[in-house]
Amino acid sequence: MKRLSIFVSGNGTNLQRIAEYFKDNHDVEIVNVVCNNPKAYAIERAKKLGIPVRMVTKAEFSSADFIEEMAGLKLDLIVLAGFLWKIPAGLIEAYPRHIVNIHPALLPKYGGKGFYGEHVHEAVVAAKEAFSGITIHYVNEIYDSGEIILQAYTTLDQKETPDSLAAKIHQLEQAYFPVTIQQLLFWS
Repeated sequence: MKRLSIFVSGNGTNLQRIAEYFKDNHDVEIVNVVCNNPKAYAIERAKKLGIPVRMVTKAEFSSADFIEEMAGLKLDLIVLAGFLWKIPAGLIEAYPRHIVNIHPALLPKYGGKGFYGEHVHEAVVAAKEAFSGITIHYVNEIYDSGEIILQAYTTLDQKETPDSLAAKIHQLEQAYFPVTIQQLLFWS
C-alpha cells in the first residue's frame, strides 16, 4: 500500500482530483490532508472525501514534533497541492525526493516567493509570453527550484487574460498531476 499526505492552503481542486483519481485504487491511500488555512475550502472537500484533516500552525510546522508525526505516518510521498508555506529543512531531510509540488508556470521563470496563483498568470500575460504551463518538481530548501519531474505546455492567445490562462493551467494540472503522482509512487 502506497501512502500519501496532501498539503493544501486553498480551494482544493487538485486535492479533489487526486482523491478521485485514486478512489478505486486499493494500492494507494491518502492518509491525511495537512492544511495551514482554517478558511480553506479544501477542508470541506477533504471531509466530503472522508480524508482526515490535520490543521497546522506556523509554529508547529517547523517543529521536530510535527516532523516526527509525519514520519510516523510512514508516507511514500508528500504532495503539495496549492500549499503556500515554505517546507522546513527538517521535513525535506526526512523525505528527500519524496515531496513534490505543482507550480502554475514553466519554471524556472515565474517561480519563487510570491509567485503563486493569479500572481503568476498576471506576470506571464504582462510579459506577453507565447507559452506557459505547469511544472511538477521535487521540493528542496529554495522555493520552486527543486529538480523538475514534468512540464506541460499551453500556448497563449493574443487576447489572453490572467483568468483565461488560469483556466488553461487548471486543465493541465487536472490532467497531469494525478498521473505523475502515480508514476512517482510505482515507477520511481
